[in-house]
Amino acid sequence: MTRTKLLVGSLSNDLFRVATLRQRGANKAASRFLVEAKRWAEPLLTQLDKVYLKSIANKVLNSDPVNITLVDAEYYLMYGVLLQNHALHSD
Repeated sequence: MTRTKLLVGSLSNDLFRVATLRQRGANKAASRFLVEAKRWAEPLLTQLDKVYLKSIANKVLNSDPVNITLVDAEYYLMYGVLLQNHALHSD
């Protein structure tokens, strides 16, 4: 597994956690995982070649971990799926 796939997969997992925790009402835990997701997103900006993946990483980096809405949680779930598909199906 390449370093980029590891970073993409880790970001995907953390975004899934943010989405599910926020939807369950565990806002403090969701905020913590969003902070962790930012740690994965930062090095991805220099390693990714696909524009849509860089856009996801930028959105994660620019998000507010204190105020995660249910709409944000749905977006994080979608981003997690996109990132997971990239990690699993890219060469």
